Amino acid sequence: MSNRDWLEKDFYRELGVAKDASADEIKKAYRKIARENHPDAKPGDAKAEARFKAAGEAYGVLSDPAKRSEYDEARTLFSGGGRFGGFGGGGGRSAGGQTGFEDLFAGGRGGGGGAGGLGDLLGGIFGGMGGAGGTATDPTGASGPLGGFGGVPRQRRGADVETEVRIDFSEAVNGATLPLRLTSPMTCGTCDGSGAKPGTTPRTCVRCGGAGLVSRSQGAFAFSEPCPDCRGTGHLVDDPCPECGGDGVSSRPRTLTIRIPAGVEDGQRIRLTGKGQPGPAGGPAGDLFVIVHVGADAVFGRSAKNPDDVTLALPVTFPELVRGATVTVPTLEGRISLKVPPGSSAGRTLRVRGRGVKRKDRGAGDLLVTLELAVPARLSSEASDALDAYARATADHDPRAHLTERADRSPTDKEAAS
Repeated sequence: MSNRDWLEKDFYRELGVAKDASADEIKKAYRKIARENHPDAKPGDAKAEARFKAAGEAYGVLSDPAKRSEYDEARTLFSGGGRFGGFGGGGGRSAGGQTGFEDLFAGGRGGGGGAGGLGDLLGGIFGGMGGAGGTATDPTGASGPLGGFGGVPRQRRGADVETEVRIDFSEAVNGATLPLRLTSPMTCGTCDGSGAKPGTTPRTCVRCGGAGLVSRSQGAFAFSEPCPDCRGTGHLVDDPCPECGGDGVSSRPRTLTIRIPAGVEDGQRIRLTGKGQPGPAGGPAGDLFVIVHVGADAVFGRSAKNPDDVTLALPVTFPELVRGATVTVPTLEGRISLKVPPGSSAGRTLRVRGRGVKRKDRGAGDLLVTLELAVPARLSSEASDALDAYARATADHDPRAHLTERADRSPTDKEAAS
Protein backbone atom coordinates (compact mmCIF):
# COMPACT_ATOMS: atom_id res chain seq x y z
CA MET A 1 0.00 0.00 0.00
CA SER A 2 1.45 3.34 -1.05
CA ASN A 3 1.65 6.49 1.02
CA ARG A 4 -1.10 8.02 -1.09
CA ASP A 5 -3.37 5.10 -0.17
CA TRP A 6 -2.68 5.74 3.54
CA LEU A 7 -3.26 9.45 3.24
CA GLU A 8 -6.50 8.97 1.36
CA LYS A 9 -7.95 7.39 4.51
CA ASP A 10 -10.26 9.95 6.10
CA PHE A 11 -9.81 9.40 9.83
CA TYR A 12 -12.30 12.15 10.65
CA ARG A 13 -15.01 10.42 8.63
CA GLU A 14 -14.03 7.10 10.24
CA LEU A 15 -14.90 8.53 13.67
CA GLY A 16 -17.79 10.63 12.39
CA VAL A 17 -16.38 13.97 13.61
CA ALA A 18 -15.62 17.29 11.98
CA LYS A 19 -12.07 18.28 11.07
CA ASP A 20 -12.14 20.96 13.79
CA ALA A 21 -13.45 18.54 16.43
CA SER A 22 -12.02 18.94 19.93
CA ALA A 23 -9.99 16.23 21.66
CA ASP A 24 -12.98 15.42 23.90
CA GLU A 25 -15.29 15.05 20.89
CA ILE A 26 -12.81 12.72 19.20
CA LYS A 27 -12.43 10.61 22.36
CA LYS A 28 -16.20 10.42 22.85
CA ALA A 29 -16.77 9.34 19.24
CA TYR A 30 -14.06 6.69 19.45
CA ARG A 31 -15.36 5.25 22.71
CA LYS A 32 -18.88 4.98 21.28
CA ILE A 33 -17.66 3.11 18.19
CA ALA A 34 -15.32 0.89 20.22
CA ARG A 35 -18.05 0.05 22.72
CA GLU A 36 -20.58 -0.85 20.00
CA ASN A 37 -18.16 -2.89 17.89
CA HIS A 38 -15.94 -4.48 20.52
CA PRO A 39 -15.36 -8.24 19.98
CA ASP A 40 -16.92 -8.85 23.40
CA ALA A 41 -20.11 -7.08 22.31
CA LYS A 42 -20.26 -8.69 18.85
CA PRO A 43 -18.28 -11.92 18.93
CA GLY A 44 -17.61 -13.42 15.50
CA ASP A 45 -18.84 -10.33 13.63
CA ALA A 46 -16.13 -9.65 11.02
CA LYS A 47 -17.60 -6.27 10.01
CA ALA A 48 -17.74 -5.08 13.62
CA GLU A 49 -14.15 -6.23 14.20
CA ALA A 50 -12.98 -4.35 11.08
CA ARG A 51 -14.87 -1.26 12.24
CA PHE A 52 -13.30 -1.62 15.70
CA LYS A 53 -9.79 -1.81 14.22
CA ALA A 54 -10.37 1.08 11.81
CA ALA A 55 -11.64 3.31 14.62
CA GLY A 56 -8.61 2.42 16.73
CA GLU A 57 -6.30 3.30 13.84
CA ALA A 58 -8.02 6.66 13.37
CA TYR A 59 -8.02 7.43 17.10
CA GLY A 60 -4.30 6.57 17.30
CA VAL A 61 -3.57 9.51 14.98
CA LEU A 62 -6.25 12.06 15.89
CA SER A 63 -5.79 11.69 19.66
CA ASP A 64 -2.11 12.67 19.38
CA PRO A 65 -1.84 16.44 18.74
CA ALA A 66 1.52 16.10 16.94
CA LYS A 67 0.39 13.22 14.71
CA ARG A 68 -2.91 14.94 14.00
CA SER A 69 -1.13 18.11 12.92
CA GLU A 70 1.22 16.17 10.64
CA TYR A 71 -1.67 14.14 9.23
CA ASP A 72 -3.65 17.28 8.43
CA GLU A 73 -0.59 18.83 6.79
CA ALA A 74 0.13 15.74 4.72
CA ARG A 75 -3.52 15.48 3.67
CA THR A 76 -3.34 19.06 2.49
CA LEU A 77 -0.27 18.27 0.40
CA PHE A 78 -2.08 15.38 -1.29
CA SER A 79 -5.34 17.22 -1.82
CA GLY A 80 -4.60 18.45 -5.33
CA GLY A 81 -6.03 15.49 -7.27
CA GLY A 82 -2.80 13.93 -8.46
CA ARG A 83 -0.66 16.96 -7.64
CA PHE A 84 1.02 17.45 -4.30
CA GLY A 85 -0.72 20.50 -2.87
CA GLY A 86 0.83 23.49 -4.62
CA PHE A 87 3.70 21.48 -6.10
CA GLY A 88 4.15 20.24 -9.61
CA GLY A 89 4.12 16.58 -10.59
CA GLY A 90 7.70 16.37 -11.85
CA GLY A 91 10.99 18.15 -12.15
CA GLY A 92 13.22 19.58 -9.47
CA ARG A 93 13.22 23.01 -7.88
CA SER A 94 11.73 25.54 -10.25
CA ALA A 95 13.34 28.82 -11.16
CA GLY A 96 10.78 30.63 -9.08
CA GLY A 97 11.94 28.84 -5.95
CA GLN A 98 8.97 26.44 -5.82
CA THR A 99 9.79 23.03 -4.44
CA GLY A 100 9.33 20.23 -6.97
CA PHE A 101 8.16 16.66 -6.61
CA GLU A 102 11.54 15.11 -5.82
CA ASP A 103 12.28 17.71 -3.13
CA LEU A 104 9.24 16.56 -1.20
CA PHE A 105 10.92 13.21 -0.62
CA ALA A 106 14.48 14.44 -0.17
CA GLY A 107 14.03 14.92 3.56
CA GLY A 108 17.65 15.44 4.53
CA ARG A 109 19.13 13.01 1.98
CA GLY A 110 20.89 15.55 -0.02
CA GLY A 111 19.28 17.98 -2.42
CA GLY A 112 16.17 18.81 -0.39
CA GLY A 113 15.71 22.36 0.67
CA GLY A 114 15.62 22.41 4.44
CA ALA A 115 15.16 19.91 7.20
CA GLY A 116 12.60 17.16 7.10
CA GLY A 117 10.80 16.45 3.86
CA LEU A 118 7.65 14.47 3.16
CA GLY A 119 9.35 11.17 3.92
CA ASP A 120 10.06 12.34 7.46
CA LEU A 121 6.58 13.78 7.73
CA LEU A 122 4.93 10.49 6.76
CA GLY A 123 7.21 8.55 9.03
CA GLY A 124 6.13 10.71 11.94
CA ILE A 125 2.48 10.05 11.21
CA PHE A 126 2.55 6.34 10.55
CA GLY A 127 5.31 5.25 12.87
CA GLY A 128 2.84 4.29 15.55
CA MET A 129 -0.03 2.96 13.47
CA GLY A 130 1.43 0.65 10.91
CA GLY A 131 1.16 2.89 7.85
CA ALA A 132 3.56 3.03 4.98
CA GLY A 133 6.30 5.53 4.47
CA GLY A 134 9.31 6.68 6.43
CA THR A 135 11.19 5.20 9.34
CA ALA A 136 9.79 5.62 12.80
CA THR A 137 10.73 4.94 16.39
CA ASP A 138 8.14 3.92 18.95
CA PRO A 139 8.00 5.44 22.47
CA THR A 140 10.08 2.59 23.90
CA GLY A 141 12.93 3.26 21.52
CA ALA A 142 12.37 0.27 19.25
CA SER A 143 12.43 0.78 15.51
CA GLY A 144 9.01 1.37 14.05
CA PRO A 145 7.69 -0.24 10.93
CA LEU A 146 7.65 1.01 7.67
CA GLY A 147 9.04 0.58 4.32
CA GLY A 148 9.68 4.23 3.90
CA PHE A 149 11.16 6.22 1.10
CA GLY A 150 14.61 4.91 0.41
CA GLY A 151 14.93 2.80 3.58
CA VAL A 152 14.82 -0.86 4.57
CA PRO A 153 11.37 -2.13 5.59
CA ARG A 154 10.96 -2.46 9.33
CA GLN A 155 8.40 -4.11 11.51
CA ARG A 156 5.29 -2.05 12.09
CA ARG A 157 4.13 -1.20 15.59
CA GLY A 158 0.69 -2.42 16.63
CA ALA A 159 -2.21 -0.15 17.45
CA ASP A 160 -2.96 1.09 20.95
CA VAL A 161 -5.88 -0.53 22.81
CA GLU A 162 -8.19 1.12 25.33
CA THR A 163 -10.28 -0.53 28.06
CA GLU A 164 -11.97 0.43 31.34
CA VAL A 165 -11.87 -0.76 34.95
CA ARG A 166 -14.06 0.12 37.94
CA ILE A 167 -12.67 0.29 41.48
CA ASP A 168 -14.03 1.39 44.85
CA PHE A 169 -12.97 4.46 46.81
CA SER A 170 -10.55 2.68 49.15
CA GLU A 171 -8.72 1.08 46.21
CA ALA A 172 -8.39 4.50 44.60
CA VAL A 173 -6.87 6.23 47.62
CA ASN A 174 -4.73 3.33 48.86
CA GLY A 175 -3.75 1.74 45.55
CA ALA A 176 -4.42 -1.85 44.51
CA THR A 177 -3.23 -4.68 42.28
CA LEU A 178 -6.09 -6.08 40.23
CA PRO A 179 -6.56 -8.74 37.55
CA LEU A 180 -7.83 -7.31 34.28
CA ARG A 181 -9.60 -9.63 31.87
CA LEU A 182 -10.28 -8.44 28.35
CA THR A 183 -10.66 -9.66 24.81
CA SER A 184 -8.27 -7.92 22.44
CA PRO A 185 -6.01 -8.62 19.45
CA MET A 186 -2.97 -10.73 20.33
CA THR A 187 -0.20 -12.50 18.47
CA CYS A 188 -1.84 -15.50 16.83
CA GLY A 189 -1.13 -18.59 18.90
CA THR A 190 -1.48 -20.92 15.92
CA CYS A 191 1.15 -19.36 13.64
CA ASP A 192 3.11 -17.38 16.27
CA GLY A 193 2.47 -14.19 14.31
CA SER A 194 3.91 -15.34 10.97
CA GLY A 195 0.49 -15.42 9.29
CA ALA A 196 1.32 -18.75 7.63
CA LYS A 197 -0.46 -22.05 8.23
CA PRO A 198 1.46 -24.31 10.65
CA GLY A 199 3.96 -26.42 8.75
CA THR A 200 4.44 -23.73 6.11
CA THR A 201 6.54 -20.58 6.01
CA PRO A 202 6.15 -17.26 4.22
CA ARG A 203 8.19 -16.96 1.05
CA THR A 204 10.36 -14.07 -0.02
CA CYS A 205 8.60 -11.59 -2.27
CA VAL A 206 9.97 -11.98 -5.80
CA ARG A 207 9.12 -8.48 -6.90
CA CYS A 208 11.13 -6.67 -4.21
CA GLY A 209 13.55 -9.48 -3.33
CA GLY A 210 12.55 -9.30 0.32
CA ALA A 211 13.42 -5.61 0.68
CA GLY A 212 9.80 -4.49 0.86
CA LEU A 213 10.59 -1.61 -1.49
CA VAL A 214 10.42 -1.14 -5.23
CA SER A 215 11.78 1.71 -7.33
CA ARG A 216 9.51 3.84 -9.45
CA SER A 217 10.45 6.52 -11.96
CA GLN A 218 8.83 9.91 -12.14
CA GLY A 219 10.17 11.69 -15.15
CA ALA A 220 13.91 12.05 -14.69
CA PHE A 221 13.71 11.02 -11.06
CA ALA A 222 13.42 7.66 -9.30
CA PHE A 223 12.38 6.93 -5.76
CA SER A 224 11.34 3.98 -3.65
CA GLU A 225 7.92 3.05 -2.36
CA PRO A 226 6.45 0.03 -0.51
CA CYS A 227 6.15 -3.04 -2.68
CA PRO A 228 2.51 -3.41 -3.82
CA ASP A 229 2.73 -7.22 -3.83
CA CYS A 230 3.87 -7.75 -0.22
CA ARG A 231 2.76 -4.34 1.11
CA GLY A 232 6.22 -3.56 2.36
CA THR A 233 6.69 -6.71 4.44
CA GLY A 234 9.20 -8.38 2.12
CA HIS A 235 7.40 -11.73 2.15
CA LEU A 236 4.22 -13.39 0.92
CA VAL A 237 1.94 -15.92 2.61
CA ASP A 238 0.64 -18.52 0.14
CA ASP A 239 -1.18 -20.67 2.71
CA PRO A 240 -2.68 -18.35 5.36
CA CYS A 241 -3.16 -19.43 8.96
CA PRO A 242 -6.78 -20.59 9.48
CA GLU A 243 -7.06 -18.73 12.81
CA CYS A 244 -5.85 -15.26 11.81
CA GLY A 245 -6.31 -15.37 8.04
CA GLY A 246 -2.71 -14.41 7.42
CA ASP A 247 -2.65 -11.30 9.62
CA GLY A 248 -0.61 -12.90 12.39
CA VAL A 249 -3.05 -11.39 14.90
CA SER A 250 -6.21 -12.83 16.44
CA SER A 251 -8.63 -11.70 19.15
CA ARG A 252 -8.97 -13.85 22.25
CA PRO A 253 -9.45 -13.43 26.01
CA ARG A 254 -6.45 -12.69 28.21
CA THR A 255 -5.83 -11.72 31.81
CA LEU A 256 -3.37 -9.03 32.86
CA THR A 257 -2.35 -7.76 36.27
CA ILE A 258 -2.63 -4.01 36.64
CA ARG A 259 -1.20 -1.89 39.43
CA ILE A 260 -3.49 0.98 40.46
CA PRO A 261 -1.35 3.73 42.05
CA ALA A 262 -2.50 5.35 45.29
CA GLY A 263 -4.46 8.53 44.66
CA VAL A 264 -5.74 7.65 41.20
CA GLU A 265 -8.61 9.91 40.15
CA ASP A 266 -11.86 9.12 38.38
CA GLY A 267 -11.33 9.14 34.61
CA GLN A 268 -7.53 8.87 34.83
CA ARG A 269 -5.77 6.75 32.21
CA ILE A 270 -3.07 4.23 33.12
CA ARG A 271 -0.66 3.22 30.37
CA LEU A 272 0.68 -0.33 30.06
CA THR A 273 3.52 -0.18 27.57
CA GLY A 274 3.65 -2.99 25.05
CA LYS A 275 0.34 -4.55 26.15
CA GLY A 276 -1.71 -3.33 23.20
CA GLN A 277 -2.30 -4.84 19.79
CA PRO A 278 0.73 -6.72 18.41
CA GLY A 279 2.28 -5.41 15.22
CA PRO A 280 1.74 -7.30 11.96
CA ALA A 281 4.28 -9.95 11.01
CA GLY A 282 5.74 -10.03 14.51
CA GLY A 283 6.11 -6.27 14.91
CA PRO A 284 6.25 -4.62 18.37
CA ALA A 285 2.97 -4.28 20.23
CA GLY A 286 1.22 -1.00 20.91
CA ASP A 287 0.21 0.19 24.36
CA LEU A 288 -2.83 -0.59 26.50
CA PHE A 289 -4.60 2.38 28.09
CA VAL A 290 -6.83 1.60 31.08
CA ILE A 291 -9.45 4.22 32.01
CA VAL A 292 -10.16 4.08 35.74
CA HIS A 293 -13.66 4.74 37.11
CA VAL A 294 -13.83 5.31 40.88
CA GLY A 295 -17.01 4.51 42.78
CA ALA A 296 -18.44 6.95 45.34
CA ASP A 297 -17.97 6.32 49.07
CA ALA A 298 -20.73 6.66 51.68
CA VAL A 299 -18.46 8.51 54.12
CA PHE A 300 -15.43 10.04 52.40
CA GLY A 301 -14.93 12.26 49.39
CA ARG A 302 -12.07 13.97 47.52
CA SER A 303 -11.36 17.70 47.59
CA ALA A 304 -11.90 19.50 44.29
CA LYS A 305 -8.93 21.80 44.98
CA ASN A 306 -6.52 19.05 45.93
CA PRO A 307 -7.50 15.42 45.21
CA ASP A 308 -4.96 14.25 47.80
CA ASP A 309 -7.14 15.81 50.52
CA VAL A 310 -9.96 13.57 51.75
CA THR A 311 -13.24 15.19 52.89
CA LEU A 312 -15.63 14.14 55.64
CA ALA A 313 -18.94 15.68 56.78
CA LEU A 314 -19.20 15.35 60.60
CA PRO A 315 -22.62 15.76 62.31
CA VAL A 316 -22.37 17.56 65.70
CA THR A 317 -24.92 18.74 68.25
CA PHE A 318 -25.62 22.35 69.20
CA PRO A 319 -24.02 21.99 72.66
CA GLU A 320 -20.88 20.54 71.04
CA LEU A 321 -20.63 23.57 68.79
CA VAL A 322 -21.19 26.04 71.64
CA ARG A 323 -19.12 24.46 74.41
CA GLY A 324 -16.64 22.53 72.27
CA ALA A 325 -16.07 18.79 72.46
CA THR A 326 -13.72 15.95 71.67
CA VAL A 327 -15.35 13.55 69.20
CA THR A 328 -14.32 10.35 67.44
CA VAL A 329 -14.05 10.52 63.65
CA PRO A 330 -13.12 7.87 61.06
CA THR A 331 -10.09 8.19 58.78
CA LEU A 332 -8.71 6.07 55.96
CA GLU A 333 -6.56 4.25 58.53
CA GLY A 334 -8.93 3.95 61.50
CA ARG A 335 -10.44 6.21 64.15
CA ILE A 336 -8.94 9.30 65.74
CA SER A 337 -10.07 11.85 68.37
CA LEU A 338 -10.83 15.33 67.06
CA LYS A 339 -11.27 18.46 69.18
CA VAL A 340 -14.13 20.76 68.18
CA PRO A 341 -13.22 24.29 69.38
CA PRO A 342 -15.83 26.11 71.53
CA GLY A 343 -17.96 28.60 69.63
CA SER A 344 -17.61 26.76 66.30
CA SER A 345 -20.25 27.42 63.68
CA ALA A 346 -21.91 24.93 61.36
CA GLY A 347 -19.97 24.67 58.11
CA ARG A 348 -16.57 25.20 59.70
CA THR A 349 -13.85 22.92 58.28
CA LEU A 350 -11.17 21.44 60.51
CA ARG A 351 -7.94 20.15 58.95
CA VAL A 352 -6.23 16.99 60.18
CA ARG A 353 -2.72 16.89 58.76
CA GLY A 354 -1.40 13.79 57.02
CA ARG A 355 -4.65 11.81 57.09
CA GLY A 356 -5.42 12.04 53.37
CA VAL A 357 -4.11 10.17 50.34
CA LYS A 358 -0.54 8.99 50.81
CA ARG A 359 1.78 9.09 47.80
CA LYS A 360 5.35 7.90 47.61
CA ASP A 361 6.45 10.83 45.46
CA ARG A 362 4.94 13.76 47.39
CA GLY A 363 3.85 12.77 50.88
CA ALA A 364 0.29 12.66 52.20
CA GLY A 365 -2.74 14.88 51.87
CA ASP A 366 -4.98 16.00 54.74
CA LEU A 367 -8.38 15.05 56.13
CA LEU A 368 -10.84 17.97 55.87
CA VAL A 369 -13.65 17.62 58.43
CA THR A 370 -16.67 19.89 57.87
CA LEU A 371 -18.96 20.40 60.89
CA GLU A 372 -22.67 19.93 60.23
CA LEU A 373 -25.32 20.79 62.82
CA ALA A 374 -27.48 17.75 63.54
CA VAL A 375 -31.08 18.89 64.15
CA PRO A 376 -33.38 16.27 65.73
CA ALA A 377 -36.60 15.61 63.85
CA ARG A 378 -38.56 15.15 67.09
CA LEU A 379 -38.12 16.33 70.69
CA SER A 380 -39.21 14.70 73.92
CA SER A 381 -41.27 16.80 76.32
CA GLU A 382 -38.25 17.18 78.56
CA ALA A 383 -36.06 18.35 75.68
CA SER A 384 -38.80 20.68 74.48
CA ASP A 385 -39.07 22.27 77.94
CA ALA A 386 -35.30 22.69 78.07
CA LEU A 387 -35.33 24.32 74.65
CA ASP A 388 -38.06 26.72 75.74
CA ALA A 389 -36.01 27.64 78.80
CA TYR A 390 -32.97 28.27 76.60
CA ALA A 391 -35.03 30.48 74.28
CA ARG A 392 -36.25 32.59 77.23
CA ALA A 393 -32.72 32.85 78.62
CA THR A 394 -31.33 34.11 75.29
CA ALA A 395 -34.28 36.30 74.28
CA ASP A 396 -32.14 39.45 74.44
CA HIS A 397 -29.70 38.05 71.86
CA ASP A 398 -30.66 38.78 68.25
CA PRO A 399 -28.43 36.82 65.85
CA ARG A 400 -29.88 38.81 62.91
CA ALA A 401 -29.30 42.29 64.34
CA HIS A 402 -26.65 43.17 61.74
CA LEU A 403 -29.09 42.30 58.94
CA THR A 404 -31.81 44.46 60.46
CA GLU A 405 -29.43 47.41 60.79
CA ARG A 406 -28.41 46.98 57.17
CA ALA A 407 -32.05 46.98 56.08
CA ASP A 408 -32.76 50.14 58.09
CA ARG A 409 -29.99 51.97 56.23
CA SER A 410 -31.43 51.04 52.82
CA PRO A 411 -33.42 53.70 50.90
CA THR A 412 -37.20 53.40 50.87
CA ASP A 413 -38.95 52.19 47.76
CA LYS A 414 -40.09 55.75 47.06
CA GLU A 415 -36.61 57.18 47.34
CA ALA A 416 -35.23 54.41 45.19
CA ALA A 417 -37.86 55.10 42.54
CA SER A 418 -37.01 58.80 42.45
